Amino acid sequence: MAQKKIALVNDITGFGRCSTAVMAPVVSAMKIQAVAVPTAILSTHTQFPVYYFDDYTPKMRDYIQTYKDLDISFDAIATGFLGSAEQVDIVTDFLQTFTRNRQFVLVDPVMGDYGKLYKTYTPKMCDKMKNLVRYADILTPNLTELCTLTDSVYREDLLSFDELEKMCRTLSQNGPKNIIVTGLALNKKQLANFIYDRDEGYQIVMVDKIGGDRSGTGDVISAVIAGMVLNGHTIYDSVKKAAELVSKCIRYCEENQVPNHYGLCVEMYLEDLIKEAE
Repeated sequence: MAQKKIALVNDITGFGRCSTAVMAPVVSAMKIQAVAVPTAILSTHTQFPVYYFDDYTPKMRDYIQTYKDLDISFDAIATGFLGSAEQVDIVTDFLQTFTRNRQFVLVDPVMGDYGKLYKTYTPKMCDKMKNLVRYADILTPNLTELCTLTDSVYREDLLSFDELEKMCRTLSQNGPKNIIVTGLALNKKQLANFIYDRDEGYQIVMVDKIGGDRSGTGDVISAVIAGMVLNGHTIYDSVKKAAELVSKCIRYCEENQVPNHYGLCVEMYLEDLIKEAE
């Protein structure tokens, strides 16, 4: 059987374990070829006090044209942080073009957290992301992003699961069949991942809350889900595996006093993903 390929549309950061730099080894461990489509090049990510940043927007169309000319196809496409309206337009064209042999598109709408959007997310950018979401089969928002995409009011107190299901159902009508709302703080000790399926309702994957937020956690979760689904696993099992892996990584980082902005030490547990692919 031919090896599967996944296009990773995200920035590439040298140090800090986030975006493509952490997603590529994760899917590679699951015996899937990772193909980079860079949106920006950074030496370290923006949570470091200093970093080099090269916006790749002007080069993206020419870069992607090579894949068009070679008639390359992808079994899946996963998108991450997009920094401008033009990038969203380029990625939308990418999704429209590379439909042959594609099994699914996973969109991680990296827009904000804790009720606040990132500075780049103007009303125009939010509208662009709402349009991009229509092309997703799997969507992995946090609560802030889910509220933004559904024009709902963000609340500090956690919404009920029934309220979350209603929001996901509304969002699913124009796009993704599966929506995984990640990192819901049920209390000081537990986090929930809310899994919505248009045909089957919702399921919950619970994990213990360990330490604080770590850079690149969402990228690892998206990569594990994408790789597991591409290898034939259910959405529920894929989310459960992602949650288990992230928990192991965070616990290791806490025990070894790894700074939060250094990301997850996924290298220590890639063997777990190799076993899943066997």
